[in-house]
Amino acid sequence: MDISLAAMDDSATSPVKALASFLIRRHSDQLLSIAHSPDPKLHYPLFVEFAELMDDDPPLARLVFSHPTEYLRIFDDAAVWAHKITLGDSKGCINGIKKDFIHVRINVAGSPLEWPETSPSIGSIRVKHRGVLLTLKGTVIRSGAIKMYEGERWYICRRCKHKFPVYPELEARNSIQLPSFCPSQRAKPCEGKSFECLEGSVVRHDYQEIKIQESTQVLGVGSIPRAILVILKDDLVDLVKAGDDVIVTGVLSAKWSPDIKDVRCDLDPMLIANHVRTNELKAEVDIPDDIIMNFRQFWSDFKDTPLKGRNAILRGICPQVFGLFTVKLAVALTLIGGVQHVDVSGTKVRGESHLLLVGDPGTGKSQFLKFAAKLSNRAVITTGLGSTSAGLTVAAVKDGGEWMLEAGALVLADGGLCCIDEVDSMREHDRATIHEAMEQQTISVAKAGLVTTLSTRTIVFGATNPKGHYDPEQPLSVNTTLSGPLLSRFDIVLVLLDTKNPEWDAVVSSHILSECQQEKGKRDNDLSSNWPLTMLRRYLQFVKGYFRPVLTKEAEQIISRYYQLQRRSAMDNAARTTVRMLESLIRLAQAHARLMFRNEVTRLDAITAILCIESSMTTSALVDSVGNALHSNFTENPDEEYAKQEILILEKLKSIDEFPEIGS
Repeated sequence: MDISLAAMDDSATSPVKALASFLIRRHSDQLLSIAHSPDPKLHYPLFVEFAELMDDDPPLARLVFSHPTEYLRIFDDAAVWAHKITLGDSKGCINGIKKDFIHVRINVAGSPLEWPETSPSIGSIRVKHRGVLLTLKGTVIRSGAIKMYEGERWYICRRCKHKFPVYPELEARNSIQLPSFCPSQRAKPCEGKSFECLEGSVVRHDYQEIKIQESTQVLGVGSIPRAILVILKDDLVDLVKAGDDVIVTGVLSAKWSPDIKDVRCDLDPMLIANHVRTNELKAEVDIPDDIIMNFRQFWSDFKDTPLKGRNAILRGICPQVFGLFTVKLAVALTLIGGVQHVDVSGTKVRGESHLLLVGDPGTGKSQFLKFAAKLSNRAVITTGLGSTSAGLTVAAVKDGGEWMLEAGALVLADGGLCCIDEVDSMREHDRATIHEAMEQQTISVAKAGLVTTLSTRTIVFGATNPKGHYDPEQPLSVNTTLSGPLLSRFDIVLVLLDTKNPEWDAVVSSHILSECQQEKGKRDNDLSSNWPLTMLRRYLQFVKGYFRPVLTKEAEQIISRYYQLQRRSAMDNAARTTVRMLESLIRLAQAHARLMFRNEVTRLDAITAILCIESSMTTSALVDSVGNALHSNFTENPDEEYAKQEILILEKLKSIDEFPEIGS
């Protein structure tokens, strides 16, 4: 490497000088930070915004885009040269430790390279994209082991003593091919064919292969998600793991597929990465300030009747399904979730809630699953019949003689929502694999000699049919064939029974027929009467990221007393009344406070959480008639209705044993 630097100092080319000048002017702080780093053997990244390069030198930026293989290497040489100048003297080291390995990483955020015209999907990659700077978005489905390869080797011509570097060909599986004759640029060509490798000139690099797949969110129905191999080198290795959403900038290339007898040898596309960043899909959706002002104005208008405002939001959830107020409230609270916290022992208590719908055919379970997937910024939908334990968690696959882990549905839904339809169709040992993912939010894997733990911070939304005719006298585990440990992990379990109710059938049929007549009509944009899908999605993401509600003393007392009451009375449903119920009550109360645009959990939120849990119970401890969640409808005056329920619940909580006055 010292040889290349000496050659560069003697006759630095024009692009090297231009790029080095740009780095010194715009990124002197990064150069100084690298100079003061203690280890000279490490590979250091130097981050450059492509939009900044376009503003400073448009022709040079165009060359970096159109000839990245050549100019990114020149950029690295310019970074080393600029680093030496920053040290104080291009011939030596004065104010820091000289570094030989600096790699410029091009961040295309906010530049035209992120536009759809210049940033194709993985499935639409063609030959025309080869050789230009390309940006791809996807999910990491496979992560290989970190290896080592020779990235550069210096040779000397025995005839004219010219020194030159030789780089490996990734297309030919990192093999190094020597030139046919001496590449010296002298007036009289040397044409020597005998070369000698210089001692100590071999530069080795870290190397890792990952595979990224198109996000299922952007694909149409029936489209098969495509995947592409991505090569990570040096400081980029081990940055991502299976399940991460990433945006990769690099150069499209290809490599020969393995030689297999009687199989045609093809070129498989691959992306040689220059810059990797995790996608903001997991984070909050970008919400403009005027939309946030609309949210604040909405709650200002409903200041005196907050539950009426809440119901206006809930009506936007799955509007094609009439009524089902309880289910829509449960879906909203599940998607918002509570606040994750760490207790004194260092154990993480999850903030994500889980929901299970148990119902007869035709009660709209799958409709809610699909609509919830649209509301979430990251969702994976699967069915129980077609899901194995490996498909849900992680699979060990063999590629090129090496075992790798490939992410399953729960890992791919990390930070989002995993919808599992027909949970009862899953085999028993397959259902048992999701226990750890639901409570500890991790998946521990020990397959093919690979032992690791993957993150699954996901909301699980399940739907199942009862086993035969639902018997209200029997516990839930008997009616659904789901085990007690699995049922206890669901915060809300709603039972939707298709009982014969002529009045309800008449109302539902008239609603469906009127919807068909008004299908082509325009909807009102006023939030007080209509919340479209995009606005509803933005609202749920905003309240989830903005508010961190704290329980008041009154809310704590109500939740604590109700939990004690359930522990005494629910002998028939012991699987549901575990300590997890207390955590579920806290999560649901926090989620309702977020839904109501507040940072404080009040009596209203605690009692609403209790009503949700009551709807989950086969036998109610407080409310005389639990009712069928399928026939729950939106009331005209929800605030008055709530006031009656509050008085009833508080009186029952006070009347049992001695308990401090609540709400006095």
